[in-house]
Amino acid sequence: MDIRFEQAEARFEGRTVLHPLTLSLGERRIGVIGLNGSGKTTFARMINGLVVPAAGRVTVNGFDTAKDGDKVRAEAGFIFQNPQNQIILPILKEDIALGLKGRKLSKQETEAAVEAVLSRFGIAHLADRRAHELSGGELQLAALASVLVTEPNILIMDEPTNQLDLKNRDLVERTIRGLDENVIVISHDLSLVADFDRVLLFHEGRLAADGVPQEVIARYREIAA
Repeated sequence: MDIRFEQAEARFEGRTVLHPLTLSLGERRIGVIGLNGSGKTTFARMINGLVVPAAGRVTVNGFDTAKDGDKVRAEAGFIFQNPQNQIILPILKEDIALGLKGRKLSKQETEAAVEAVLSRFGIAHLADRRAHELSGGELQLAALASVLVTEPNILIMDEPTNQLDLKNRDLVERTIRGLDENVIVISHDLSLVADFDRVLLFHEGRLAADGVPQEVIARYREIAA
């Protein structure tokens, strides 16, 4: 994984949401923390190209997010805070197959890919279920399957354990820890990122701390106090 911010800045309606940032990311598991409105979600969306820099440049594995949007999104999949919002078709297996539509696979190849990703996350039994019938943890796994079936190199997750009960939170946490892909997780759940390779702390639109989890989380507690 090779993500680079080069004096990248984000502005909305004339307001600076993320101040110019120069940063390189290459670790396999990276946590992003901060208070609400700190700029952490904007930062993550800039990696996926959902937010294009107002100034500066962001590249993902060599692709410019402003010029190579489709290639960037093929490299970096994004799971939103409410995964139900990104499940488009009513039946789970049909929604997952939708992500493969542009690949010109045969029906048999598509079905095999969908079956494989459902089995990977232990949710093959949910293939014919509707999104509104799934629990919070099942929804997160369904969103994971719908993104990872396209085989991105990087997975970005926005608050994956938000509003989950203990059982579903543990399910999602175990799943994240078992992923082979490079993972960037935005979270208020500090225990989720406590053993990651690197943690970034954003505050008031700026990078306030960057390093090993223990030190960055301690700094966050000081800010949040």
